[in-house]
Amino acid sequence: MVSDFRRKKLMFMFKFLDKDGSGTIEKKDFLLAAEHAAKQRGWAEGSDLYKECFDTVEMVWDALEKVGDANSDGQVSADEWVTMWDTISKSAADRDWLNKYCKFVFKMQDLNGDGFIDSDDFVAASTKSGNTKENALEAFQKLSQGKSQITLTDFQKLWDEYFITEDPNAPGNFISGRPSFD
Repeated sequence: MVSDFRRKKLMFMFKFLDKDGSGTIEKKDFLLAAEHAAKQRGWAEGSDLYKECFDTVEMVWDALEKVGDANSDGQVSADEWVTMWDTISKSAADRDWLNKYCKFVFKMQDLNGDGFIDSDDFVAASTKSGNTKENALEAFQKLSQGKSQITLTDFQKLWDEYFITEDPNAPGNFISGRPSFD
């Protein structure tokens, strides 16, 4: 059973991924996200980064659909989403696609491509996703635990923590750019 706190986090991410606001996550939501990311970063259609972006979101959708779409209707409902993350947190299965997705999100937040996420990267990426600068700054301070940069290794630990922890004070909770889930 997923706690209310964890459900709030998972639903925040679900709503973020539901780009068309339909109440379900579908492949078109992932394609909209890829289009948005490519446009924000100025990646020309057909460029290597553009292709990598679309290839990654398609791979993530295919894996997500496989493990999360319990009734095989081509959509992941909110209940299916929460159930999927509860199941994944208890198993080491499907780590490959989760690791690839994590690395992709890291790359999306490392706006200057230097191999680290600093507060400038985090705030810029977070505000492009609709967050406020103030929330993003506060979240980065909690996420980075006072460090000036987050490495990929750090980010992978924080990523896992976001999806599985029940501790409201765990640093990984702030990966979304939100300082709280109240």
